[in-house]
Amino acid sequence: MAANAADAAGAATTASASAGSTGAAPQPGAQAASSPGPVKKTAFAPPAADQIPEGPMGDVIRQGEQIFLHTGANAKGFVGNTLNCVNCHLDAGRLANSAPLWGAYLSYPAYRSKTKSVSTFSERLRGCFMYSMNGKAPPDGHEVLVALETYSYWMAKGATVGEKLPGSGFVKLPAPEKAADYARGKAVYEAQCALCHGANGEGQRSGDVQVFPPLWGAQSYNWGAGMADLHNAAGFVKANMPLSRGNTLSDQQAWDVAQFIDSQERPQDPRFTGDVASTRKQFHDTENSLYGTMVNGKLLGQGIR
Repeated sequence: MAANAADAAGAATTASASAGSTGAAPQPGAQAASSPGPVKKTAFAPPAADQIPEGPMGDVIRQGEQIFLHTGANAKGFVGNTLNCVNCHLDAGRLANSAPLWGAYLSYPAYRSKTKSVSTFSERLRGCFMYSMNGKAPPDGHEVLVALETYSYWMAKGATVGEKLPGSGFVKLPAPEKAADYARGKAVYEAQCALCHGANGEGQRSGDVQVFPPLWGAQSYNWGAGMADLHNAAGFVKANMPLSRGNTLSDQQAWDVAQFIDSQERPQDPRFTGDVASTRKQFHDTENSLYGTMVNGKLLGQGIR
């Protein structure tokens, strides 16, 4: 749920002008021809919502869009929290550097270290329901998966399959100059995040609508979600938060606030073995996961309901 820096394309080259059939050196004043300088790639532009076609295909695309925007209401039985897909994949899955659908669709099938196997895009979507939505994976071929896959396919219209596009996935930040710090992260959270996400990470609701998502606690993503890894959380925060003011926090602030957020308890990893230590060893044994570590005298990974 992918590195995003655009690569410079090509290098300037020169070619000497030929001086007749004898291959003589260029005459004085002759100029070497050169190719254009480096070209910076720009993020892919997906089709706008009002370009969804009419007819049966368009109906399924719209169904996928509505599931994406209002997941709990339109994928009942498969969602176990109050999050919607759009909470992490911003602008209905269009926004670069927030794991947009057009970047994800092009990247599968792919080998994933998380599953230690090659996953199809449908399998990747199933994982989102299990981990990010803390729910139940729809069975293969279910209309929910078909609609989401169709919506993603349409969003990638015009892009090259298998190509890593700039802006796909999350930003990959360099390692912080200072080790990510809970106390500094808490200060960033209180100043920059709590207004929308609540003092206790509970988010904000308006009636039955989750306006701002919960970042920890029973209604947030579980320990198996990609956002529970610090590098994903820090990259997402850096590029996109505070909302509409992405890239205003420093890299260090992004790492620190990710450390604070992912140091809070959340629902259990569905792969839980019955023991936190063995679950960490099997699924979370990296420096980017706080599962199974002690933070402020508390063992993380015990889960919350």
